[in-house]
Amino acid sequence: MNTGFLEQNLGRARVGLLLLLTLVSASCRSPAVPPPPPPPAPAPLEPPPAPAPAITLEVSVSSIEQGESTTLNWQSRNSNAVRIEPGIGEVDPSGSRQVSPGSSVTYTATATGPGGQATDIVRVTVRAAAPPPAVPPLPDRPALTLEELFRTNVQPIYFDYDQSQIRADQVGRLQNNARFLQSNSGVRFTISGHADERGSQEYNIGLGDSRANAVREFLVRQGIDESRISTVSFGEERPVCSAESEGCYQENRRAEFVTRGQ
Repeated sequence: MNTGFLEQNLGRARVGLLLLLTLVSASCRSPAVPPPPPPPAPAPLEPPPAPAPAITLEVSVSSIEQGESTTLNWQSRNSNAVRIEPGIGEVDPSGSRQVSPGSSVTYTATATGPGGQATDIVRVTVRAAAPPPAVPPLPDRPALTLEELFRTNVQPIYFDYDQSQIRADQVGRLQNNARFLQSNSGVRFTISGHADERGSQEYNIGLGDSRANAVREFLVRQGIDESRISTVSFGEERPVCSAESEGCYQENRRAEFVTRGQ
């Protein structure tokens, strides 16, 4: 027998046996377990709904008379805009407003926010104003006499110490006198000049005369007919005040007017 042939066949047999054993060993192993699938991703959370707005509208006095006022007060929550109608419009989320409606009215406050709208109302009743109380007619007054009008409208003119010039602060008063005398052209009158007690009697008579004539000349320049005017001086003889003070002396340094009728 050929020895080489046998060895070759034995080698092949061994290789085949090894292959068989390998196949048998592989078939006996447990199959691999696949890994578990990943957990599903959580669903996204939905944002919570926006809170609903709320508003409260009140009035300080719900019944007023025409011409009176009252105050609206309001408070809102969860709102970004508040409107009050009629006649007010957009306002702050909370506040107050004085109103004077001319007639009865219902005010509506509307609050608006991400969560919707809310409203509140208030009623203001406006009553017709009570008529004013009847005023009894004044009794008829007798018309003033010309002499009374003269005393009311023709005022004394005052002078500085030992002076007979018309003072600047007396010009307006003297012009008012002239206007009355022009409007009553038939009135005749006397201008009397006076002085305070300082100085001799003779000197004060002359000073009073100068003062009366200074007033007379002013009126004539204002258009008063000089035939209507007469003058007289009493000097210090007819004081209106007897105290020894500058205020009293000032009252005595004057020119007065007395009507002589028409």
